[in-house]
Amino acid sequence: MPKPPRTPTFGLARVLSKRGICSRSQGEKLARDGRVRVDGRVVRDPEFPIRGAERIEVDGGGADAAAPVYIVMNKPRGLVVSAADERGRDTVYSLLEGAGLPWVGPVGRLDKASEGLLLLSNDTAWAAGITDPATHVPKTYHVQVAGHPDEATVAAMLEGVVDEGEPLRAGAASVLRQGEKNAWLEVTLDEGRNRHIRRLMAALGFEVQRLVRVAIGGLPLGDLPKGRWRHLAEAEVTALRRR
Repeated sequence: MPKPPRTPTFGLARVLSKRGICSRSQGEKLARDGRVRVDGRVVRDPEFPIRGAERIEVDGGGADAAAPVYIVMNKPRGLVVSAADERGRDTVYSLLEGAGLPWVGPVGRLDKASEGLLLLSNDTAWAAGITDPATHVPKTYHVQVAGHPDEATVAAMLEGVVDEGEPLRAGAASVLRQGEKNAWLEVTLDEGRNRHIRRLMAALGFEVQRLVRVAIGGLPLGDLPKGRWRHLAEAEVTALRRR
């Protein structure tokens, strides 16, 4: 007789993350610290196999799936996109204090010196659909640079460069306006590497003075004030999921 299909298993830390309780790395630490019980027994192995019917507790409380939360924030310059910073710097989570939210993690990154649209959510599958390079969800930025880029600069941005062995290019680029000493560009990326735009512009001889993310997919930053956040509307969540 054929064997019945096996129930798929997932590691304990991954299950905690998929339930929107914490990040995967936080789940690993919770387990190693002895703060997670499975069916009444402390389990310190983050990869302990979970089939789905087990009773999981964290710090003595139930670990049922949290209600999904989707947030858009206008990140100010100078804040770190991290739950905690080993150097004691202020993080974006200071803007969420007192809101009574469950754990939410950043959907992608903005470095400390960058600003603008930042998504946060506890729906890790939704987040992965936005950050996975295979989905090519475009991210649009307004970038102030010292100097005066011309059509040749824009063409070079589109053609791309190689920096430290990594190809860096823009999916789209245009000059928005020119000043006496600097200019603003609109740059769209369909994949993002570490400090992608800053490195690309530096390779072309331009220093980035400000970098503001103004859209992800079809979601614009709009008139959301700097340092403020709001919940995404259901239609906005769905539109990004379809991407």
